[in-house]
Amino acid sequence: MNWWRGAAIYQVYPRSFADGNGDGVGDLAGLRRKLPYLAELGVDAIWLSPWYPSPLADGGYDVADYRDIEPVFGTLVEAEKLIGEAHGVGLRVIIDIVPNHCSDQHPWFQEALRGEGRDRFWFHEGDSPPNDWQSRFGGPAWSQAPDGSWYLHLYSPEQPDLNWTNPEVRAEFESILRFWLDRGVDGFRIDVADGLVKDFSRPDADLPYSDQDGVHDIYRSWREVLDEYADERVFVGEMWLPDPERFARYLRADELHSAFNFDFLCCPWESGELRRVIDGTLAAHAPVGAPPTWVLSNHDVTRHVSRMGRSDTSFDFGRRQHLTPTDLELGAKRARAAIMLTTALPGCVYVYQGEELGLEEVDDLPDELREDPVWVRSGHTDRGRDGCRVPIPWGEGGPSWLPQPEHWKSLSVAAQTGDPDSMLAHYRTVLARRRSEEALGDGPMEWLDLGPGVVAFTRGTDFACVLNLSDSPVPLPAHDGVLLTSGPLVDGAVPTDTAAWIRLTR
Repeated sequence: MNWWRGAAIYQVYPRSFADGNGDGVGDLAGLRRKLPYLAELGVDAIWLSPWYPSPLADGGYDVADYRDIEPVFGTLVEAEKLIGEAHGVGLRVIIDIVPNHCSDQHPWFQEALRGEGRDRFWFHEGDSPPNDWQSRFGGPAWSQAPDGSWYLHLYSPEQPDLNWTNPEVRAEFESILRFWLDRGVDGFRIDVADGLVKDFSRPDADLPYSDQDGVHDIYRSWREVLDEYADERVFVGEMWLPDPERFARYLRADELHSAFNFDFLCCPWESGELRRVIDGTLAAHAPVGAPPTWVLSNHDVTRHVSRMGRSDTSFDFGRRQHLTPTDLELGAKRARAAIMLTTALPGCVYVYQGEELGLEEVDDLPDELREDPVWVRSGHTDRGRDGCRVPIPWGEGGPSWLPQPEHWKSLSVAAQTGDPDSMLAHYRTVLARRRSEEALGDGPMEWLDLGPGVVAFTRGTDFACVLNLSDSPVPLPAHDGVLLTSGPLVDGAVPTDTAAWIRLTR
């Protein structure tokens, strides 16, 4: 089986993962030192958010040089060592690539400001912008260059959009792919994968900068590059698309291997909605033969321990629920059940750094320390994404570029290691069992009807996952053994907000 069809992949946000030199910022030295931790956790691969040189106007997604490493993180030589050492402990390495836009400090844009190579970007001459497009970070998507012309940026003004109708842009990115593939990376997560092609004939309301047909030709050419390399290198797309059929087009056999399933991430903790999204996901992926992915948190969204402890457990960028009352004990209980649900579903599962520790969203960061451009561009009405990017606690002390809550000391890796009831121990057990169960990962599933409020299904001939979201305990079906639970059973029944993996009676 292709390794990526059923892999467990761990997202590393390098700036906030592990600090190797004591300056309060995560780096490659820290990550290299923690590779055994990741291997012991039981994941198959790591995905690194951007590690390139960047002014950090948008957390590294404003790339100034696609062929080097941000000096705060380390060097290119260290990156090459990291790839080799990760492979040595059985971990594959996926890196971010950011093709929609670059940094305004990228040499190409600096040349464009001097009047050279402007057609690598979207410039407009005139007294006003050519249309009313809005930035996804808030405010207009057009800013003025020093000479009075306008340039397009769907995100912050420091992130000018590249012009993918220019063959030079296409050739450059194919060269960048080869640069990293030659250094042994196992794949790429493609930022804003749906956004490269724009249709300037359509108004903003039609989303003319998302999911245009021409984008598929780009990924077919990228796939040709990737397929030149052995060892099953892969693409993972980031597309927030409302239409599951159009979403699946990116996953055709000659395009991307997989893409993030954001419908599931945004879904409320409710049995009917979960079943609806799971059915929709499987139905969308089936015609193209691609494996689904299951994601609970990432670097852009509110951590799910916080979401699941609120009265509204869904996620929506348009109404990010900062400072909403959260029952963290309830959120953690549900999170323990949620990882058992996602790891039992068919396909690939992602773990965002720190979720294995049960970390919550840090809502009360001092405003003066917030760095997310969403905070500024929204006029300080959206507190942004810094709260899910606070460095994770290892229990080693030292400074931190964003302050950690005091109670995180009890959630640190050191504090949880050796505690059989901890979230960390739970994740290790779940991931180990997932790897040992032949029926888990890629493959079919069948729903099991255990009554209203219950999400239950079988994998293979004798494995079942039972998640109880009803108001009272649910008896287990006939079984030969309980493999794992997210919390104690009550007289053999599954309590509310609890999951169980069982060996069915054949």
